[in-house]
Amino acid sequence: MGMFLRIGTRGSRLALKQTKEVEDLIYSLFPEARLKRVVIKTTGDKMFEHPLHQLPGKGHFIKEIENALLEGEIDIAVHSLKDLPTELAPGLTLGAVPKRLEPADVLISRTGQMLEALPYGAKIGTSSLRRQAQILSVRPDLKVVQLRGNLDTRLHRLREGFVDAIIVAEAGLRRLGISGLRMERLPYCIMLPAAGQGALGLETREGELEKIITELNHPESYAEAVAERSLLRHLGGGCHTPIGCLARAGKDGELYLEAMVCNPDGSGRLRAFLTGSISEAAELGKRLAKQLIEGGADKIIKTLARDGEHNDDR
Repeated sequence: MGMFLRIGTRGSRLALKQTKEVEDLIYSLFPEARLKRVVIKTTGDKMFEHPLHQLPGKGHFIKEIENALLEGEIDIAVHSLKDLPTELAPGLTLGAVPKRLEPADVLISRTGQMLEALPYGAKIGTSSLRRQAQILSVRPDLKVVQLRGNLDTRLHRLREGFVDAIIVAEAGLRRLGISGLRMERLPYCIMLPAAGQGALGLETREGELEKIITELNHPESYAEAVAERSLLRHLGGGCHTPIGCLARAGKDGELYLEAMVCNPDGSGRLRAFLTGSISEAAELGKRLAKQLIEGGADKIIKTLARDGEHNDDR
């Protein structure tokens, strides 16, 4: 009899697509496996009509899933890696990161115009401080409109004219099979992604499922995730801070890491990069965080944390 695994996930359309992606990967590696999908409703799902900053605590989209792992109700949890806090619940670990999709953000406008061609004062829909800050640093004339909701909701608000353009993750569009849109992939010199964007994180209990987890892991994507999450952890930034970062693993064993911190209005932009070995991914993130802090990033982070700025970087 083959292995039996219970896979925990949120119930959104994107979450289910991501889980199907992981299930297909498991079946391709372990054809004898028997899988059961367990859909778990999180606090963020139950209270979706409320802004995230009004909800107590943190981890609104993972807490119930982590509890299910700890209580033995599921064996693996599938997350969008950028939603997974850098500090996990005791007893849990980031077991694997499958091969990452393109982590870039894209701009989609109602008229098909690119960023440079958007009219003066055009309305950009996003609730991400990271996206807001970086877009305003190159187009300070644009008006940012707070726009929450899943990808389908945001596309609907765009079509009905609530905003002139939206900025979303390219990976989400690909996973949902949304095509036919006239969109612009924003270059990394303008828009660095969130830590872990485009990647899935498979969370498990410590000391379990080593064999299957090793097979599901993509070493280069995992190293990129470790570097980006290490940078975020050592900067001390969370949902209150516009932080963009991107690690790229090369075939030669090198790892390139770039990061950006700035104010929500696009001012005071700090940007830095380092190159090191894949084997020192965590240390590379720590070193780059230190470099940014020495450049003044800690002042931006402390100010925003004190003022309670909100960021919904999904």
